[in-house]
Amino acid sequence: MRLRSDIVISALIRRVFSQGGFAAVARKGSDAAGAIFVRQRFRDGLETLYGPAPQSFVTDDDSDGDRIFEIRLARTEPEALDALIEREARFDADLWVVEIETDEIGSLVTVAGG
Repeated sequence: MRLRSDIVISALIRRVFSQGGFAAVARKGSDAAGAIFVRQRFRDGLETLYGPAPQSFVTDDDSDGDRIFEIRLARTEPEALDALIEREARFDADLWVVEIETDEIGSLVTVAGG
């Protein structure tokens, strides 16, 4: 069984703060099942966007309900992320965007293939 999106977001924000980073909800989506996008901001002004991984990345071992993400854009200008998020929002208006400021995201989200 998969956790509700609002619970996943709340847990993510708490983990970021506990590691000394900053996190905020930039766009609130559907509490129950909204897609989650994570926008990682770096000190040099570049950003990385993580989005939901395709179902082909989900295996039977992932049945614990953990969300799996893939990198959509890596260390690029914020305007490119804004454009991609806007396109995604036209397709799915219920999506969430969480902005985090931390150098290391490895322990915060599960990234497909990484």
